[in-house]
Amino acid sequence: MNKGILLALVMLLGACSSNDNKHYYQLPVAADGSSVSPPPSSSAAARHIWVSRVNVSDFLAGSGVVYQSSDVRYITASNNLWASPLEQQLQQTMVANLSNALPGTLVSASPVQGEQDTLEINITGFHGRYDGRAVIQGEWLFTHHEQVTRAPFALALKQEEDGYDALVRTLAQGWQQVGQNAARQISLQR
Repeated sequence: MNKGILLALVMLLGACSSNDNKHYYQLPVAADGSSVSPPPSSSAAARHIWVSRVNVSDFLAGSGVVYQSSDVRYITASNNLWASPLEQQLQQTMVANLSNALPGTLVSASPVQGEQDTLEINITGFHGRYDGRAVIQGEWLFTHHEQVTRAPFALALKQEEDGYDALVRTLAQGWQQVGQNAARQISLQR
């Protein structure tokens, strides 16, 4: 009978200490300057790009990392969370990516006095998918001298490993690609 009580206590303690560990994720920023850099123009130092905002679809706006489990079903993780709001992380990493890719241009998340170009980004997909791919979809709008350029983007990158760590790293790589492509197109506009 003592063995039965001991076994019941062990099972009760195991149930009470269920795995409610929360994991928090932050998008890494490539600091190596590996972005494609267009040649700076002679007036590039006076240029400013304001990344005015990043808007995410409602299903991505929560604190949990999102996973698409079928063609019509999305799951928001309850224990795998963004360390800070996703919109904020996407804006900060885009500022860093554009700063690396456009040397001599001031890229910031806040406006400055004087003439500036603006970049607004709308995200409709930033999640993992059931086929082992990380999905990044949306569009950016770049305004230069009242001329607006709209560029959609859609990436589905293969994850090299399973798990949320690999998903976040793959999403960050895709986001860096979006920034590199935006930098190339922006440099042609300016």
